[in-house]
Amino acid sequence: MSIIKRGSVGSVIAFAVLAGIATAPAYARPASAVSADDPEPVGTAPPMEPEEGDLVDATDPEPEPEETIPPGKPGDTTNGEYCGPTQAVYTPKTKGTKYHKGVGPTNANYNGTSRTARSTFTSEVTGEVGVSITAGLTTSIDAMIAKIEGKWEVNLSAKLTAKMGNQISVDTPPKTTTNASYGVYRLKNTGTSYKIYSNCKTSAVKTITSYTPMKVGWALWEG
Repeated sequence: MSIIKRGSVGSVIAFAVLAGIATAPAYARPASAVSADDPEPVGTAPPMEPEEGDLVDATDPEPEPEETIPPGKPGDTTNGEYCGPTQAVYTPKTKGTKYHKGVGPTNANYNGTSRTARSTFTSEVTGEVGVSITAGLTTSIDAMIAKIEGKWEVNLSAKLTAKMGNQISVDTPPKTTTNASYGVYRLKNTGTSYKIYSNCKTSAVKTITSYTPMKVGWALWEG
């Protein structure tokens, strides 16, 4: 069996082979060789990348400037209708699939033998993954996440950290390469966002695509 390394220092690596099994030195191994995270099934292709070209790291929108004209009150015809203080509205519409964002380079282990061997991968870099989003969100990131969680009954986070030292072992079939990437799975969601102003007028409705951290884990695939 031979080992392929992709990337430089701080990558996820597969260790040397002993009796047909890729293992780490004893000092580098935790009590269990299997990741504490629930691994996704081993696939046959790399994890999907978000297809939107205008994604940015999410930040809360700038606060609205204070209104200089007192809004009208119910029954007061001077300033027209009154809908209360400006409200930011976000509504989830479509739940997408999970996308994996790797932390550190992808690595691979080739099994050149005629029998199945065990490949072990260990993360050697720590990285934080947050929300990526298209432009136009009017609410805070936390408010958007709460709406998505309530709509789809999922648990999400504004940020998750993939930590150094996480390890996973997987069977590599004969004459096959197992690829491994450690990082964060994010849920894709599409929703709408706009504002209702005190005079009851609304801003333009924006369609918002977001990728929100869901869980830390490995993406594994063969080929």
